[in-house]
Amino acid sequence: MAAPRAQRGHLRLVETDGKERDSAVPERSPSKPDLEDVAHVAPASDGHEGETPPPPSVTVPVRSALRGPLANLPDAQLVALGCKGDSAAFELLYRRHAAFALHLATRIEGSSRDVEDIVHDAFLRAFERINDLSDRNAFKSWLGSIVVHAVRSRMRRHRLMNLLGIGRKSEPVDLDALTSPEASPHTRAQIAQIYALLRTLPADDRISWTLRCVEGHDLDSVAKLTRCSLATVKRRISRAQQFLDDHFIDSAKEELS
Repeated sequence: MAAPRAQRGHLRLVETDGKERDSAVPERSPSKPDLEDVAHVAPASDGHEGETPPPPSVTVPVRSALRGPLANLPDAQLVALGCKGDSAAFELLYRRHAAFALHLATRIEGSSRDVEDIVHDAFLRAFERINDLSDRNAFKSWLGSIVVHAVRSRMRRHRLMNLLGIGRKSEPVDLDALTSPEASPHTRAQIAQIYALLRTLPADDRISWTLRCVEGHDLDSVAKLTRCSLATVKRRISRAQQFLDDHFIDSAKEELS
């Protein structure tokens, strides 16, 4: 008797509405159900909780601005002050959005190693170019696009170095950073397999799929974060989704078969 065929699943970590799902990913066969259990990915942080200390090279005032007169100002006003060189405004922007930036970089990278350096550099670049931000209310999304670009550059550089035989070994998937404490061992194994497959994809496809299907951003937001057209984002997500659907193996269903 022939060995049972491995069961492959239609992967989506974050469900989308019907209209966007149809436009982003081709319709799948009913024999490839969505893996609902994989939704136990660690919840996203909005970057407003807690106080994340700034990196060592970012100059901040001795007296923290968190309890000062600027504490309740919206991002747009902090950006305006930052354009004038107000270091307290920079400190508040950093502390308000550092968790968001760290989380975003970790989700895309699949490992928490080096993400602090990536975020550190992203904030420095944002503060150096603060006068280039035309919509001062959009600091968070603008920062996100800088983080995404930095992670992309790191991925491409790492891939090139590996092709040349001078790169370091890839870091294992950091499941503790990617999954919630309530995730089952089976779910953790599924997520580990997904990220292992993602690492074989081109950086652009991997990033677009992660932003859409893991982070849950709408297509317009993904396009802005990746600095490309909506049509390009749809193609990248579709390619990544097809690859994952073709190669992901659900071990639980395989055992049942």
